[in-house]
Amino acid sequence: MTDRHGVPLDGQVAIVAGAGRGIGSAIARRLAAMGAAAVLCGRTRGSLEATAQAVRKEGGRAEIVDCDVTELRSVEAMAAQVNATLGRIDILVNNAGVGDLESPLHELPPEAWDRILNTNLRGVYYCMRACVPAMIQRRAGHIINISSLAGKNPLPNGAAYAASKWGLNGLTYAVAEELRGYHIRVAVVCPGSVYTAFSPHTGKDSGKMLKPEDVAHVVAMLVTQSPQSFASEVLLRPSLKP
Repeated sequence: MTDRHGVPLDGQVAIVAGAGRGIGSAIARRLAAMGAAAVLCGRTRGSLEATAQAVRKEGGRAEIVDCDVTELRSVEAMAAQVNATLGRIDILVNNAGVGDLESPLHELPPEAWDRILNTNLRGVYYCMRACVPAMIQRRAGHIINISSLAGKNPLPNGAAYAASKWGLNGLTYAVAEELRGYHIRVAVVCPGSVYTAFSPHTGKDSGKMLKPEDVAHVVAMLVTQSPQSFASEVLLRPSLKP
Protein backbone atom coordinates (compact mmCIF):
# COMPACT_ATOMS: atom_id res chain seq x y z
CA MET A 1 0.00 0.00 0.00
CA THR A 2 1.12 3.56 -0.63
CA ASP A 3 2.28 5.47 2.44
CA ARG A 4 1.34 9.07 3.05
CA HIS A 5 4.53 10.28 1.37
CA GLY A 6 3.64 8.50 -1.86
CA VAL A 7 6.53 5.99 -1.74
CA PRO A 8 4.80 2.60 -1.94
CA LEU A 9 7.65 0.44 -0.62
CA ASP A 10 9.35 2.90 1.72
CA GLY A 11 11.28 1.02 4.41
CA GLN A 12 10.81 -2.39 2.83
CA VAL A 13 13.54 -4.81 1.79
CA ALA A 14 13.32 -6.61 -1.56
CA ILE A 15 15.60 -9.52 -2.46
CA VAL A 16 15.96 -10.08 -6.21
CA ALA A 17 17.70 -13.28 -7.28
CA GLY A 18 19.33 -13.05 -10.68
CA ALA A 19 19.46 -9.25 -10.49
CA GLY A 20 22.51 -8.74 -12.66
CA ARG A 21 20.86 -8.37 -16.04
CA GLY A 22 17.68 -8.51 -18.06
CA ILE A 23 14.44 -9.05 -16.19
CA GLY A 24 16.06 -9.24 -12.75
CA SER A 25 17.90 -5.97 -13.22
CA ALA A 26 14.72 -4.22 -14.38
CA ILE A 27 12.78 -5.56 -11.39
CA ALA A 28 15.46 -4.44 -8.93
CA ARG A 29 15.55 -0.96 -10.42
CA ARG A 30 11.76 -0.66 -10.33
CA LEU A 31 11.43 -1.81 -6.71
CA ALA A 32 14.23 0.51 -5.62
CA ALA A 33 12.52 3.40 -7.41
CA MET A 34 9.43 2.60 -5.33
CA GLY A 35 11.40 3.03 -2.11
CA ALA A 36 12.58 -0.48 -1.29
CA ALA A 37 16.14 -1.36 -0.39
CA ALA A 38 17.00 -3.68 -3.29
CA VAL A 39 19.20 -6.63 -2.38
CA LEU A 40 20.86 -7.79 -5.58
CA CYS A 41 21.77 -11.48 -5.62
CA GLY A 42 23.67 -13.48 -8.19
CA ARG A 43 26.94 -15.16 -9.09
CA THR A 44 28.44 -12.54 -11.39
CA ARG A 45 29.72 -9.61 -9.37
CA GLY A 46 30.33 -7.36 -12.35
CA SER A 47 26.75 -7.47 -13.60
CA LEU A 48 25.41 -6.94 -10.07
CA GLU A 49 27.62 -3.87 -9.74
CA ALA A 50 26.17 -2.52 -12.99
CA THR A 51 22.63 -2.91 -11.66
CA ALA A 52 23.61 -1.34 -8.35
CA GLN A 53 25.09 1.65 -10.16
CA ALA A 54 21.87 2.09 -12.14
CA VAL A 55 19.78 1.91 -8.97
CA ARG A 56 21.93 4.47 -7.15
CA LYS A 57 22.03 6.78 -10.15
CA GLU A 58 18.23 6.85 -10.01
CA GLY A 59 18.33 7.72 -6.31
CA GLY A 60 17.57 4.25 -4.98
CA ARG A 61 19.28 1.98 -2.47
CA ALA A 62 21.02 -1.20 -3.55
CA GLU A 63 22.98 -3.81 -1.61
CA ILE A 64 24.91 -6.61 -3.32
CA VAL A 65 25.07 -10.11 -1.86
CA ASP A 66 26.97 -12.79 -3.77
CA CYS A 67 24.72 -15.84 -3.91
CA ASP A 68 24.52 -19.07 -5.87
CA VAL A 69 20.91 -20.26 -5.65
CA THR A 70 21.97 -23.84 -6.41
CA GLU A 71 23.96 -23.98 -3.15
CA LEU A 72 21.88 -24.14 0.04
CA ARG A 73 24.66 -22.77 2.24
CA SER A 74 25.10 -19.78 -0.07
CA VAL A 75 21.37 -19.02 0.04
CA GLU A 76 21.19 -19.42 3.81
CA ALA A 77 24.18 -17.10 4.23
CA MET A 78 22.49 -14.52 2.00
CA ALA A 79 19.27 -14.57 4.02
CA ALA A 80 21.18 -14.39 7.30
CA GLN A 81 23.19 -11.42 6.04
CA VAL A 82 20.05 -9.56 4.93
CA ASN A 83 18.33 -10.20 8.25
CA ALA A 84 21.41 -9.10 10.18
CA THR A 85 22.12 -5.93 8.23
CA LEU A 86 18.65 -4.80 7.11
CA GLY A 87 16.50 -6.42 9.77
CA ARG A 88 13.69 -7.68 7.58
CA ILE A 89 12.67 -9.36 4.32
CA ASP A 90 9.47 -8.06 2.75
CA ILE A 91 9.76 -9.13 -0.87
CA LEU A 92 11.50 -12.08 -2.53
CA VAL A 93 11.69 -12.21 -6.32
CA ASN A 94 12.93 -15.55 -7.62
CA ASN A 95 14.23 -14.65 -11.06
CA ALA A 96 17.48 -16.60 -11.41
CA GLY A 97 17.18 -18.93 -14.38
CA VAL A 98 19.07 -20.83 -17.06
CA GLY A 99 18.00 -22.93 -20.01
CA ASP A 100 18.90 -24.89 -23.11
CA LEU A 101 16.39 -24.06 -25.83
CA GLU A 102 18.11 -25.82 -28.73
CA SER A 103 18.40 -29.50 -27.75
CA PRO A 104 15.78 -32.24 -28.00
CA LEU A 105 15.51 -34.07 -24.69
CA HIS A 106 17.13 -37.29 -25.91
CA GLU A 107 20.26 -35.30 -26.83
CA LEU A 108 20.40 -33.18 -23.68
CA PRO A 109 23.39 -34.11 -21.47
CA PRO A 110 22.41 -35.12 -17.92
CA GLU A 111 24.59 -32.36 -16.49
CA ALA A 112 22.59 -29.79 -18.49
CA TRP A 113 19.35 -31.21 -17.08
CA ASP A 114 20.76 -30.92 -13.56
CA ARG A 115 21.96 -27.36 -14.14
CA ILE A 116 18.57 -26.21 -15.42
CA LEU A 117 16.43 -27.93 -12.79
CA ASN A 118 18.78 -27.06 -9.93
CA THR A 119 18.75 -23.37 -10.85
CA ASN A 120 15.18 -22.86 -11.98
CA LEU A 121 13.37 -25.06 -9.45
CA ARG A 122 15.60 -26.22 -6.60
CA GLY A 123 17.01 -22.69 -6.31
CA VAL A 124 13.52 -21.28 -5.73
CA TYR A 125 12.94 -23.86 -3.00
CA TYR A 126 16.21 -22.89 -1.34
CA CYS A 127 15.40 -19.17 -1.47
CA MET A 128 11.92 -19.61 -0.07
CA ARG A 129 13.16 -21.98 2.62
CA ALA A 130 15.71 -19.40 3.73
CA CYS A 131 13.56 -16.27 3.50
CA VAL A 132 10.06 -17.34 4.52
CA PRO A 133 10.74 -17.57 8.29
CA ALA A 134 11.46 -13.81 8.41
CA MET A 135 8.18 -13.15 6.60
CA ILE A 136 6.24 -15.45 8.91
CA GLN A 137 7.68 -13.61 11.90
CA ARG A 138 6.37 -10.32 10.49
CA ARG A 139 3.17 -11.97 9.21
CA ALA A 140 3.54 -10.22 5.89
CA GLY A 141 5.40 -10.55 2.63
CA HIS A 142 5.40 -11.08 -1.10
CA ILE A 143 7.11 -13.87 -3.02
CA ILE A 144 7.14 -13.44 -6.79
CA ASN A 145 8.36 -16.36 -8.88
CA ILE A 146 9.32 -15.49 -12.46
CA SER A 147 8.23 -18.40 -14.61
CA SER A 148 7.44 -18.46 -18.33
CA LEU A 149 4.68 -19.26 -20.79
CA ALA A 150 6.89 -22.30 -21.42
CA GLY A 151 5.35 -23.49 -18.15
CA LYS A 152 1.94 -23.39 -19.83
CA ASN A 153 2.63 -24.42 -23.43
CA PRO A 154 4.76 -27.03 -25.23
CA LEU A 155 8.35 -26.00 -25.90
CA PRO A 156 10.04 -28.39 -28.35
CA ASN A 157 13.83 -28.51 -27.90
CA GLY A 158 13.45 -26.90 -24.50
CA ALA A 159 11.89 -29.74 -22.51
CA ALA A 160 14.11 -29.37 -19.44
CA TYR A 161 13.45 -25.64 -19.26
CA ALA A 162 9.73 -26.24 -19.71
CA ALA A 163 9.75 -28.94 -17.03
CA SER A 164 11.43 -26.55 -14.60
CA LYS A 165 8.80 -23.87 -15.27
CA TRP A 166 5.82 -26.25 -15.09
CA GLY A 167 7.29 -27.42 -11.79
CA LEU A 168 7.79 -23.83 -10.62
CA ASN A 169 4.15 -23.04 -11.35
CA GLY A 170 2.96 -26.02 -9.31
CA LEU A 171 5.34 -25.14 -6.50
CA THR A 172 3.98 -21.59 -6.44
CA TYR A 173 0.34 -22.66 -6.30
CA ALA A 174 1.01 -25.04 -3.39
CA VAL A 175 3.14 -22.67 -1.32
CA ALA A 176 0.63 -19.85 -1.86
CA GLU A 177 -1.91 -21.95 0.02
CA GLU A 178 0.59 -22.82 2.74
CA LEU A 179 1.47 -19.19 3.43
CA ARG A 180 -1.67 -17.16 2.82
CA GLY A 181 -2.71 -17.59 6.46
CA TYR A 182 0.41 -15.62 7.40
CA HIS A 183 -0.58 -12.78 5.03
CA ILE A 184 2.23 -13.81 2.68
CA ARG A 185 1.21 -13.70 -0.96
CA VAL A 186 3.02 -16.04 -3.35
CA ALA A 187 2.49 -15.32 -7.03
CA VAL A 188 3.88 -16.47 -10.34
CA VAL A 189 4.50 -14.34 -13.43
CA CYS A 190 4.65 -16.15 -16.78
CA PRO A 191 6.04 -13.86 -19.50
CA GLY A 192 6.09 -14.69 -23.17
CA SER A 193 8.92 -13.60 -25.45
CA VAL A 194 11.06 -11.02 -23.64
CA TYR A 195 13.84 -9.20 -25.47
CA THR A 196 16.87 -10.16 -23.38
CA ALA A 197 20.18 -11.91 -23.99
CA PHE A 198 18.56 -15.10 -22.67
CA SER A 199 15.67 -15.36 -25.12
CA PRO A 200 16.11 -16.77 -28.64
CA HIS A 201 15.38 -14.04 -31.16
CA THR A 202 15.72 -15.95 -34.43
CA GLY A 203 12.89 -15.05 -36.74
CA LYS A 204 11.28 -12.69 -34.22
CA ASP A 205 10.65 -8.97 -34.44
CA SER A 206 12.37 -7.55 -31.37
CA GLY A 207 10.18 -4.46 -31.57
CA LYS A 208 7.15 -6.61 -30.81
CA MET A 209 8.71 -8.59 -27.97
CA LEU A 210 8.14 -7.80 -24.32
CA LYS A 211 10.79 -5.72 -22.57
CA PRO A 212 12.24 -6.49 -19.12
CA GLU A 213 10.52 -3.35 -17.85
CA ASP A 214 7.14 -4.89 -18.75
CA VAL A 215 7.80 -7.75 -16.34
CA ALA A 216 9.02 -5.29 -13.71
CA HIS A 217 5.75 -3.38 -14.09
CA VAL A 218 3.76 -6.52 -13.28
CA VAL A 219 5.91 -7.21 -10.21
CA ALA A 220 5.33 -3.62 -9.06
CA MET A 221 1.58 -4.15 -9.34
CA LEU A 222 1.71 -7.41 -7.40
CA VAL A 223 3.62 -5.97 -4.45
CA THR A 224 1.30 -2.97 -4.13
CA GLN A 225 -2.03 -4.80 -4.01
CA SER A 226 -4.56 -3.81 -1.40
CA PRO A 227 -4.53 -6.10 1.67
CA GLN A 228 -7.76 -7.87 0.78
CA SER A 229 -6.71 -8.85 -2.78
CA PHE A 230 -4.41 -11.57 -4.05
CA ALA A 231 -3.46 -11.81 -7.72
CA SER A 232 -1.78 -15.21 -7.71
CA GLU A 233 -0.81 -15.60 -11.37
CA VAL A 234 -0.13 -13.29 -14.29
CA LEU A 235 0.29 -14.45 -17.89
CA LEU A 236 2.11 -11.71 -19.77
CA ARG A 237 2.07 -11.75 -23.56
CA PRO A 238 3.27 -9.33 -26.23
CA SER A 239 0.41 -7.30 -27.72
CA LEU A 240 1.35 -8.62 -31.17
CA LYS A 241 3.05 -11.89 -31.97
CA PRO A 242 6.78 -11.21 -32.60
